[in-house]
Amino acid sequence: MTVPAQVHASFDGPMVMIGFGSIGRGTLPLILRHIAIDPAQITVIEPLSDFAPILADHGIAHVPLALTPENLEPTLTALFPNGRGMVVNLSVDVDSIEIMLLCQHLGVMYLDTVIEPWPGFYFDSPLPNKDRTNYPLREKVRGLGKNYVGGPTSISCCGANPGMVSWLLKEAMLHLAADMGQPIIAPQSRAGWASLMQSLGIKGVHVAERDTQISARPRPAGVFVNTWSVDGLLSEGYQPAELGWGTHEKRLPANGHAFDDGAGYAIWIDRAGADTRVRSWCPDVGPQFGYVVTHNEALSISDYYTVWQGDKAAFRPTCHYAYHPCPDAILSLHEINGSGQLPREKHILTSDEIVSGGDDLGVLIYGHAKGALWYGSRLSNDRARALAPYQNATGMQVTSSVLAAIVWAIENPNAGFVEADEMDHALCLGVQRPYLGRIEAHYTDWTPLSHRINRFAEDGDATDPWQFVNFLAV
Repeated sequence: MTVPAQVHASFDGPMVMIGFGSIGRGTLPLILRHIAIDPAQITVIEPLSDFAPILADHGIAHVPLALTPENLEPTLTALFPNGRGMVVNLSVDVDSIEIMLLCQHLGVMYLDTVIEPWPGFYFDSPLPNKDRTNYPLREKVRGLGKNYVGGPTSISCCGANPGMVSWLLKEAMLHLAADMGQPIIAPQSRAGWASLMQSLGIKGVHVAERDTQISARPRPAGVFVNTWSVDGLLSEGYQPAELGWGTHEKRLPANGHAFDDGAGYAIWIDRAGADTRVRSWCPDVGPQFGYVVTHNEALSISDYYTVWQGDKAAFRPTCHYAYHPCPDAILSLHEINGSGQLPREKHILTSDEIVSGGDDLGVLIYGHAKGALWYGSRLSNDRARALAPYQNATGMQVTSSVLAAIVWAIENPNAGFVEADEMDHALCLGVQRPYLGRIEAHYTDWTPLSHRINRFAEDGDATDPWQFVNFLAV
C-alpha cells in the first residue's frame, strides 16, 4: 500500500540532486510524488551510471561527473542560468560548505544531510583528532550563516538524524509535559523550547536507534554490509566520538576533552565513535549498547536547548547518538576494528534482500520525574517496501526527512542558514509521518546503572545514574 500522492508544494525552478546512492534513489520517487515539478527540471549529478536507466525512465537529466574543487563552480553555475532553484546534496566527498556559499551567490536554495568535506578529512588526514570532529565544521557553518541572514534558504544536516530526530524531540517534550500534567502550547522561540526542557527536568537526550534488518544471505568475510551508505558510516564512525555536554555533568570521561573555542556546548573523546560504546535503551530489546558516532544533532540539540544567564549556560542537556546498526554492520565493524584496515568491498542491503526486521529510531529523554521516555519511529522493512520504491526501513526515515526539508524550504525560501531544530517541527513531521510506520512513546525505569551482569570496577558515579560516565562502557 503506497502513500497517497498528496502534493505538498510546487516548484518551478531547476532542482539539482548531487549524488544518487541509496538515499538519492529513495528520495527521487518522493519528490515526484509530493512536489509539483516537471521531471525535466531535475538534474542528477552522479559519476556512476549504474542507475542511469532509472533517471532515463523518468525523463531526468544525468550528468555523469564526480565533482571536484576545480569543476564544482562551473558545473553548478551552468545548471542555474537564471539564479534561482534548489540543490539537494546527497553526496559524499563533496565539500558542503563550498556548495552552500556558491548557492548563496547564485541565489539558489540548498539542503544536505551532513556537512561533508573534500576527501582527506576522514582518513589519512594530517589534522589532529580534535580538528577532525564535527564541532569545527558546524561552528564554521553557523559563523557563515551570520553573513547571509535573509539569504536563500540553506538547510544544513537534515536527514533522519540529524534532522527528523530534532522534530521528534519537540513532539516528545510536549507528550511528556502532558503526561506530567503540564500540557502547554508549543513554544514559538528557541528560548521558549529551552526553558520548557529545563522545566521538565530533562538532563539528557540519546538519539537511540536499533536496526534489526537482516538478509537471508550470510555476510561474506571482507565485505562491509550496511542498510545505508557504507562510506557514510565509515566516515563518521572513524571521526572521534563527540557529544553535546550538559551542565549537570560533573566531570569529563577518560580521554575526554572540551573544545577551547566557540560556545563550548560539546566535548570529544580521543577514540573512534565506531569503537566507543554507551548503554542505552530502545523498545522491545530494552537495554542495549550503542555507538557514540558523531552527528550534527548531538551538537545542535545541546546548543539549541541551552538556557543562558548572561554569558553563562544555566542549563544545557547532554546529547549524543547511541546507534546499534544492523547485525551485518556490527560484524563488519568488528572485522575492520580488529584488522585495522578499511573493507575491500562494500554492499548496501536492498529491501528485496532484507527478509525481516526494521529500524526503531527515536529520542530517549532521561533524568526527568518519569525516568526516561523513548519517542520515535518504528518502521519495518516490509512496510517501507510497500510505501515507496527503492527503500528499506533505514533509508525511508532519511528520504522522507529530505522530502520534508524540501517542502519547508519551498515554503520558507529566504530563511538563510538553518538547522532542523530551527524549523517548524509540526509541518515537517506532517509531511513525513505517513512514511514513519508507528510513532510510539515508551516510558522505562531503566538507568545505565541497572541491568548489569556481575559488577566490575568502572569509572562511574553511583550518586547520580544520569552522569555520562555511567553510560560509557569500557
